[in-house]
Amino acid sequence: MESGSGFFSLEEFRLDPKFYIDPKLLFVGPRIGEGAHAKVYEGKYKKQNVAIKIIHKGETPEELKKRDERFAREVAMLSRVQHKNLVKFIGACKEPIMVVVTELLLGGSLRKYMLNLRPRCLEKPVAVGYALDIARAMECLHSHGIIHRDLKPENLLLTADQKTVKLVDFGLAREETLTEMMTAETGTYRWMAPELYSTVTLRHGEKKHYNHKVDAYSFAIVLWELVHNRLPFEGMSNLQAAYAAAFKNVRPSADDLPNDLSLILTSCWQEDPNARPNFTQIIQMLLKYLSSISSPSRAIPLRMFNSENTVLPPESPGTRTLMAVQGEDACETPKLKDEEKWWECFFCWRLCH
Repeated sequence: MESGSGFFSLEEFRLDPKFYIDPKLLFVGPRIGEGAHAKVYEGKYKKQNVAIKIIHKGETPEELKKRDERFAREVAMLSRVQHKNLVKFIGACKEPIMVVVTELLLGGSLRKYMLNLRPRCLEKPVAVGYALDIARAMECLHSHGIIHRDLKPENLLLTADQKTVKLVDFGLAREETLTEMMTAETGTYRWMAPELYSTVTLRHGEKKHYNHKVDAYSFAIVLWELVHNRLPFEGMSNLQAAYAAAFKNVRPSADDLPNDLSLILTSCWQEDPNARPNFTQIIQMLLKYLSSISSPSRAIPLRMFNSENTVLPPESPGTRTLMAVQGEDACETPKLKDEEKWWECFFCWRLCH
């Protein structure tokens, strides 16, 4: 999977057999999330509760090529990087459609958790504890030469006890190189580092030089949210926020924060990427601040999902919607009626949309 230069080649990508998901053992339940490139469902695999990410098919040859690249990249990275603050990879399959299966995190997204908490804010020790989880996940990725490029609250999920944050969605992540041009305007505008926003044109997909410090900037914006529980760059659209950050050096205000915490934010979102700290340094700064404040146990709010031990039978409505007979040879089970064959087959893409 890796070339001599240390970076995996998409053309050479092969799914490790130990991570191959048998479609016939995969049952799909209700949809729990959706993004630009995929939909995520709760499901079961070999009696284990899992999250099932179904990659959108794409229409044009260009879309299909990008889909294949994203899938290969995400699976390659998930399969070789493990950390307690990264979502656990279970497996994937490429046929009949592209699917990525990970552990099911029942605490919901950090975005939903924070919205439900408003207008209250997290206690500082809790906010910093979550930030440490995120920083440790990023430190692990960067130590493997991986840039996430889409760090934001929607891609941070909580465990069922709401005590741990895990980073998910590696669809935009990629290997860092010092010589190769990488796609600009990758990620979500509001959390996007200024250097990712093109200074010449707004055409999506333009190539630019940048490095792993783009994630440090995004981390700072997320940390600001954790502390204030407000949307950064309030009153601006996503594009306006990116423009203001890139061209006017606008940042959310950190004036009301303790000096140590303010220093973390302002150093991470500096305009010069090389002046930003790396995540090993960020972790040390967070630990220093955390030691200076009281550290009560993290409050455990009500779970956002109560289906941790839910058994999804073959007749689950979500599974019925997503699974269908692929043809005469797809499932040959003479004893079953035609309308009962669906549960032994896998997804029919036409019915997924």
